[in-house]
Amino acid sequence: MAKERARKRAEREVAAAEERAERARKRARRARLDRGKEALTSLMPDAPKRTPGLLARRRRRRLLAFAAGICLIQVVLWPLLPSWGARLVVLALSLVAAPIVWVLAFGRI
Repeated sequence: MAKERARKRAEREVAAAEERAERARKRARRARLDRGKEALTSLMPDAPKRTPGLLARRRRRRLLAFAAGICLIQVVLWPLLPSWGARLVVLALSLVAAPIVWVLAFGRI
């Protein structure tokens, strides 16, 4: 009976040692993956921070609508203009006039 208990205890100890070794391998693998992920994310720039709040959201919406308007002007006029020089002049004029139109439309920058 004592030999049987000793044999079972030895089997349990072997199984426990194998389980500990497996957990250690998994921990080491996870640590290695985390180090690699940390090294990769440290190379990337931080994401731009968005200012929360109603006024910031309104300003972003206005800016998006304004940029969409400039793009719409370009999309409409480019097929109508025959030369590349005229197209570039329209693009340059719209980019130069954009801050002026912004101030006239919304009061300040």
